[in-house]
Amino acid sequence: MFQIKWLWQNLKGDRARYVIALCLSVLTASLTVVNPYIGQQIVDTFVSGSDALENLSTQKTLLITLCLSMIGFSLLRTGLAYLTYMQYERSSQNMMYRVRIFLYNKIQGQDMHYYDHNRTGDLMTKMTGDLEMVRHSMSWIIKMIVESLTVFVAALIYFFSIDVQLTLWLLILSPAIFMTAFLFARRVRPMYVDLREKLSQLNTTTQENIAGNRVVKAFAREEFEVEKFTEKNVNYSKANKAAALVWLDYFPFLETFAQGFSVILMLAGGIFVMNGRITFGEFAAFSSLLWGLSNPMRNIGIIINDIQRFIASLNKIVDIFYASPRIVNEHNAVVKRRYEGRIEFNHVTFKYDNVTVLDDISLKVDPGETIAIMGSTGSGKTSLINLIPRFYDVSKGQVLVDGRDVRKLELDELRWNVGIATQDVLLFSDTIDGNIAYGNPDLPEEEVVRMAELAAAHDFISKMPEGYDTIVGERGVGLSGGQKQRIALARALAVRPPILILDDTTSAVDLETEEHIQKSLRELDFSCTKIIIAQRVSTTATADRIYILDNGRIIEEGTHAELLAKRGYYYEVFMLQNEGIGRQVKANGKE
Repeated sequence: MFQIKWLWQNLKGDRARYVIALCLSVLTASLTVVNPYIGQQIVDTFVSGSDALENLSTQKTLLITLCLSMIGFSLLRTGLAYLTYMQYERSSQNMMYRVRIFLYNKIQGQDMHYYDHNRTGDLMTKMTGDLEMVRHSMSWIIKMIVESLTVFVAALIYFFSIDVQLTLWLLILSPAIFMTAFLFARRVRPMYVDLREKLSQLNTTTQENIAGNRVVKAFAREEFEVEKFTEKNVNYSKANKAAALVWLDYFPFLETFAQGFSVILMLAGGIFVMNGRITFGEFAAFSSLLWGLSNPMRNIGIIINDIQRFIASLNKIVDIFYASPRIVNEHNAVVKRRYEGRIEFNHVTFKYDNVTVLDDISLKVDPGETIAIMGSTGSGKTSLINLIPRFYDVSKGQVLVDGRDVRKLELDELRWNVGIATQDVLLFSDTIDGNIAYGNPDLPEEEVVRMAELAAAHDFISKMPEGYDTIVGERGVGLSGGQKQRIALARALAVRPPILILDDTTSAVDLETEEHIQKSLRELDFSCTKIIIAQRVSTTATADRIYILDNGRIIEEGTHAELLAKRGYYYEVFMLQNEGIGRQVKANGKE
C-alpha cells in the first residue's frame, strides 16, 4: 500500500523507535490473556472446586500468589502501555517535524506557476490540519489497529485452546461484521475527500477575507463577506454531518453484532457447562475475555472512519510532497559573479495557460542603459519583466542576460543580480531596517540609511517613533502606499543589483518625490541597467529608450523626442498628462 510505504520512507531516523513501539503494542495486547487465564485457575480451584486442594494453607498461598500475579501483570501492562505511547508520540512527532520542514522547503522551491494554481488557504490546510491528521493516524490509529488485531488473535488462540466448537459459535457473526464494515468503507471514502476540499475552501475564504480586510471595510462589504463565509461554513458542516451520519447508519449494526457475542456465549457456553464440556473457570475465562473479540469488531467502524480521513489527508500532503516545479532552482554552491547587465529578448513568445501574452518580442538593453516600458493594462508589461529573473519560462525564443540564455544560468546567481520593486508592495512584519536589508542581511546600518535616502524614504522614516527600528505591521500596515513603495525601492537598491526592475514603483508618490528618486537612480555609484514600467511620461522622459506594448507586441520604440514626433500612443499619453502643453502645441500648429 502506497500510504504505508510513504510513512516508512519518511520515518527514516525513527524507524527503530517506531518498530519498538509496534512490538510493545503486540506484547502489551498479548498480555491481556494472562489475567483471564489466572481468573480461570482461581474459579476452577477455589470457586467451583473442580481442582480443589486439600491443604488449606496451600490453598491460601496459591490464592494470594494468583491474585498478586493478576496485580503484577496489570501493573506490567500499564507500564508497557505508557512506554508504548511515548515511543509512538516521539516517532510520529519527529517524523512530522521533518516532513513539515520538507514540505515548507518544497513550497519555497515551487515556481510562480504553482502559486498561481494553488490557493493559499488550501496550502495552509495541508500544512496544518492534514499533517496533524497523518500524525494522529501514526500514533493512535495504527496503534489501535495493531492492538485490536493482536487482542483478537490472542483471544482466538486462547479460546481455541479451551474449546474449538464454542469459539466457532462465537465467530459466526464475523462475516456479517466484516461485510458491514466493507460497505461502510466504500461509502464513506469519497465523503472524506470532499470534506477536506470543503475545509480548504473555508480556510481560503477566511485567509482572503483577513488579508483583504481593508478592501472589505472600504466598500462596506462586511455583511457580504459574512454571508460568503457562512456559505462555506455551512458546506463544510454539511459534509461533516454527512460523513458522521453515514457512520451512524452502520454503527447500530456493528454494535448489535458485537453485543451478539454475549448472547451466543450465554446460550452455547451455558449448554456446554451443563453438559460438562467446559468448566466454570473456562466459561469465566470466555466471559472475561469476550471483549477481545467484540471490541475489535466494534472498533472496525471507528478504524475505517479514521483510515479514510488519514488517506484523504495524506493524498493532499502528497500533492505537495511530490510536486515538481517547472523551473528548478538547484541552489548550486557557486561563487556568485556580478553580471554586466546586458539583456536581450530574442523573438520571445510567452503563453500563460495557452493564452498568448507576449508575441514575438525582440529588444536589446546594453549595460547601464535605462529603458522604459509603457502600455495599456493587460498589454504584457509585467509578464515581460517576469521573464528576466525567470519567474516564468518563455514559450518560444530566448531571454539572454550577458549573452547567455537565462534557462542555462543558476537561478540563485541570476536572481541575486536582479533587484525588483513592484507597485504591489509586500513588507514583512519586521523593522524597517530589516525590510530594507532583507536581500542583504549583513548590510551596515549606514548603507541602509543611504539606500533609504536614495529612495526618498529617509525623511519619513526618521520622523517615526523608533526610526529604522520601527516595527512594520503585517504587509506594511500603518504606512501609506507611497511610503511602502519607497521602502520597497530601498530594498531593491540595497543589494546593489546590476539589473534593476521597477514595476510602476513610483505610482503612489508625488511628483517632487518622484523627481528626487529619478535623480537618485541616474546618479547611482554602481553600474546598473534599469528597466522601468511606468504610466507617467515624467518617469519615462529621461529613459535612453522607450518601448510601447499593446496586446503583447511592441508597437512603438524610441526616445522621448522620437516617440512624440511619431504622434502615436506615447504622444496621446503625453497630451493627456500635459493638457496645458497640449493646447499650446495645438494652437501653435494652427498658427
